[in-house]
Amino acid sequence: MKIKKCRFRFLRALAIFMIPFTGSAQKTSCCLPAATIAFTHLAMNSSFAAAHPSPLPFHFTPNQGKMIKIQTDNGSATNVFFVSSPRSTRNWLLVFHEWWGLNDYIKKECERLRDEIGDINVVGLDLYDGKIASTPEEAQHLMKGMNDERIRNIIRAVIGFTGENASIQTLGWCMGGGWALQAALLSGEKEAGCVMYYGMPEKDISKLRHLNSDVLGIFAIKDQWITREVVNEFKKNMDAAGKTLTEKWYDADHAFANPSNPDYDHVSASDADNKVITYLKNHLKK
Repeated sequence: MKIKKCRFRFLRALAIFMIPFTGSAQKTSCCLPAATIAFTHLAMNSSFAAAHPSPLPFHFTPNQGKMIKIQTDNGSATNVFFVSSPRSTRNWLLVFHEWWGLNDYIKKECERLRDEIGDINVVGLDLYDGKIASTPEEAQHLMKGMNDERIRNIIRAVIGFTGENASIQTLGWCMGGGWALQAALLSGEKEAGCVMYYGMPEKDISKLRHLNSDVLGIFAIKDQWITREVVNEFKKNMDAAGKTLTEKWYDADHAFANPSNPDYDHVSASDADNKVITYLKNHLKK
């Protein structure tokens, strides 16, 4: 009887002792980068999906851009939509799609951004490896299947594709907004600017210290997920890291700037776009 009691106490103590290590292991395996994982979990929420109606039908025939293949470090390849500058330039813009994927809306936006900014190469990254969602349920499925390390390999490959002397800016919406910030961190000294539309911020101050530029954040007052509280914490962390966050708020809802959204807010989106284009032009390198 005494042996059984001792054994029970030993196993209970061992279990309690192991709790911190188990939690640590989970954090290590699921939080690289933590912000993107957090957003994926958020996107599995039914209310989040309900706030994202299926995109309106749209077909776009590229005028200047084309799909090209880039090799990644692990030997696989990634396909990107590439819109080259009409003249040689060191300026690059990496564009990150929403949870719908690299659809025709994003390809059109890549061409428009190149035309608006001018002296820049634009790359629309494909985080879903060719898959595109047309319903919220499909988008949730694709997001759930995302592999952080695969995406980081894709981003590194594109950064390498830009060349040694490149000056890189990043831009993304929703899910892509969070990845735009992560790509800015991965770009190191090449990074020249970052625009994130209602994306999940990075919370790790030690990572934010490695940003090489300021960040322009476009946010929506009615957003139930990337809320004032979330952004206030982001601002606090950016301040602690010695970095600058410029916030632009609109009396709109999440995904208000997505033209494929049936609830697209043209007025707010146009104003935000003007500020974004000005920001990107001001961060071009000679």
